[in-house]
Amino acid sequence: PPNLITTLINMALTPGTVDEPMYAGQASVQTFLLLIAFVSVPWLLFAKPMYLRYRHHADVALRNQPPSAAVADDRLIHRDAEPGPSEGHSHGNSHGEGEEFEFGEIVIHQAIETIEFVLSMVSNTASYLRLWALSLAHTELATVFWENAMLSALNTGNAFTIVCGYAVFAAVTFGVLLAMDVLECFLHALRLHWVEFQSKFYKADGYRFQPFSFQAILDKTMLE
Repeated sequence: PPNLITTLINMALTPGTVDEPMYAGQASVQTFLLLIAFVSVPWLLFAKPMYLRYRHHADVALRNQPPSAAVADDRLIHRDAEPGPSEGHSHGNSHGEGEEFEFGEIVIHQAIETIEFVLSMVSNTASYLRLWALSLAHTELATVFWENAMLSALNTGNAFTIVCGYAVFAAVTFGVLLAMDVLECFLHALRLHWVEFQSKFYKADGYRFQPFSFQAILDKTMLE
């Protein structure tokens, strides 16, 4: 079967080239996905500031309409403007909100967020390559155990030596590949899931977990 990790690496390093295709037109699909990833960067950088600028100019133009036209758009005006005791006070608040809009500040803020997102995406994706390195290490360890323990015993032709070699091979394979390395892969995958994956949406802005306890409730009641 094709090596999935190698395919993903070559997708970025050698776009348009597929050594082990899994389906027809795979090279075109990978190139298209890579182009979408590159186009997403300027989209993240300019889409939100331009949309906020458009909304700001639309609101300013709407507030500067004559009173007769503003009455027709009363629902749109009250959607963004804060309620005031009079129409003049409401118009003053709208003017203050318009002065607070800084397009350059929004662009700088969005640029910082875009840079952080792109860097985190690249670093998080590259961090998952450690699983690929572990798979290569496991392959080499299995080859070493097979050649030095089992294959050497088979070449002797002695039944007792073959049984002893198999016992050593089975014990080392279970202890290293099936126990220690599986635990190592589990810890790496857990770390990747917690740090790289959950960092996209986990904010840690909640409250501390307090397990349910009757003793804590009774102590609190006694203090009160």
